[in-house]
Amino acid sequence: MARVFVYGTLKKGQPNYKHMINTAKGLAKFQGRGRTAEKYPLVIAGKYNIPYMLNIPGTGHHVAGEIYSVDDQMLQFLDEFEGCPDMYQRTLMRIEVVEWEGKSGAGETQAPAEGVVECFVYSTTTYPPEWVGLPYYDSYDSSGKHGLAYVLRESR
Repeated sequence: MARVFVYGTLKKGQPNYKHMINTAKGLAKFQGRGRTAEKYPLVIAGKYNIPYMLNIPGTGHHVAGEIYSVDDQMLQFLDEFEGCPDMYQRTLMRIEVVEWEGKSGAGETQAPAEGVVECFVYSTTTYPPEWVGLPYYDSYDSSGKHGLAYVLRESR
């Protein structure tokens, strides 16, 4: 099992969360909520209003999201879904645990004492330079005040 931190459309209540609970794509077990230990720019960009975390450590905000434990099948699905490695790159990042629900038991891990876990995060280094000038967010909601509703793949 691998830990994945999601900050955009794959979070609970967001347009692509259905993929996280579709066991045909693999297993994803919600572990808790967290935020990036370092600051990153989270922007909403492109004609489909997609959230992107730009891999520019030290710039932007501590980005809020959710921590999941996923199996190899789900990790492979997420790589394909996120267009990895072209659109997004999957990298390890330090995530501060804000709230932990992970159960300790067979194969499960307890919340670390220091409150920081390493998670795979889909961020990007392959973006148009003008994206750096877009507004930065600390949390993503497709129906947020920004008015930039996400366009589902099936509607594109």
